[in-house]
Amino acid sequence: MPSGEYVRYVALGDSQTEGLGDGDDTVGLRGFADRLAEHLSAVNAGLQYANLAVRGRTAGQVRTEQLRPALALRPDLATVVAGVNDLLRPRFNAAEVAGHLEEMFAALTDAGTHVVTLTFPDAGMITPLARPIRSRVFDLNTCIRAAAARHGVAVAETARHAVTTDPRLWTADRLHASPLGHERIAAALAQAIHLPGSDDAWTLPLPPQRVPAGWQAARAELRWATAYLGPWLGRRLRGQSSGDDRTAKRPQLLPVSAPPDSAADTGRRESS
Repeated sequence: MPSGEYVRYVALGDSQTEGLGDGDDTVGLRGFADRLAEHLSAVNAGLQYANLAVRGRTAGQVRTEQLRPALALRPDLATVVAGVNDLLRPRFNAAEVAGHLEEMFAALTDAGTHVVTLTFPDAGMITPLARPIRSRVFDLNTCIRAAAARHGVAVAETARHAVTTDPRLWTADRLHASPLGHERIAAALAQAIHLPGSDDAWTLPLPPQRVPAGWQAARAELRWATAYLGPWLGRRLRGQSSGDDRTAKRPQLLPVSAPPDSAADTGRRESS
């Protein structure tokens, strides 16, 4: 849609699409999908927006749980962003993960939806302890690009710009984007679909900051492992997910200015 006047935008994904790191469950989550919806509504005030994302979901779970509801909403634009939760699991196969993404690309584009996705930044540049999974990120990005090309899916190449590994674009857990990070992701997606008013300003570096001394960096890694990595591994060993008992953030198409009802916004299922 060259004019950028999309009418129905639906977001599929995991915690990044849900908006973790940009607000909280008390005041509400914003995130890149909400921010992109705001950019879209500036072009077309009649835009309606739904967000089916649920934190903790793998690419396969996103496909199984969110694709059919997304198609039922008949979007003319969809973002599909998933795979980070797969990267962190012991058994990882880039082709398999990208296969789930490609099934979503195919189904949505076959239905006439313009789809946009993104590549993932180098995790090893965000936290040194993630260096062992760098090759996984590179392999997944290669597969995403190939799958997107086969289906005419636009790709925001966040992997190819150094600013996306700047710590200021990430929260303390280093897994979720900060408000500034979500803002940059939304801008990257807007540029990828050639939205009027978008540009490459999101690729510009932030002002220089002081680099911590070696011992300070080591202490920061230890604090991160204790506060975030340990609990995450504990949940995996117990077969738990941060998304257990949660539902879609914004399951119905609504005007961007209209917040979802309280049950949908918290994403928690009411007890019976």
